[in-house]
Amino acid sequence: MGKRYYVLVCLAGLLLVAFAEPALAAEEAAQGGYLSGYDTNVPQPAAMSWWSTAAYLVSLFVIFAFVVGMAYLAARFLGGHFGRPAQASAGRIVTHLPLGPNRSVCVVEIADHFLLLGVTEHEITLLSEITDLEEIEKLRRMDSETVLSGGMFSQQLGSLSSLAQKIPPFLRK
Repeated sequence: MGKRYYVLVCLAGLLLVAFAEPALAAEEAAQGGYLSGYDTNVPQPAAMSWWSTAAYLVSLFVIFAFVVGMAYLAARFLGGHFGRPAQASAGRIVTHLPLGPNRSVCVVEIADHFLLLGVTEHEITLLSEITDLEEIEKLRRMDSETVLSGGMFSQQLGSLSSLAQKIPPFLRK
């Protein structure tokens, strides 16, 4: 019985609040509302000065520069640590060529052996082993040029600049 009584009291309180609130709002509106104590009942927006606009724009540019700087630092320091496999690992992917959804051909170096692998969603197949010394040297050179050409951040900026070139010239101005 105690639980039922508690629920009934709560329900009655909610109904009282639900019906009393619109009546109180209507009474307040009839008396002039919350602005009735002021000389004028029409609220006016505050005047906006050039200094506040300039300060707003400067703070906007400072925050934008801060966010870009933090993104650069995160890409530079965290990308180098988390973006590459550990040096102690036995193998690494030298290059890969996507052939379609969930299909690619990869060149993998494992214990100084270069393997050409076909990779699908369900299977990895050894296509061949690269034994030609010229090809191995070319793959090592290509991999070292990729590492020296810049980090993840510079690659992202390069892709953004190539995207900017695709925008029609009349929209760039």
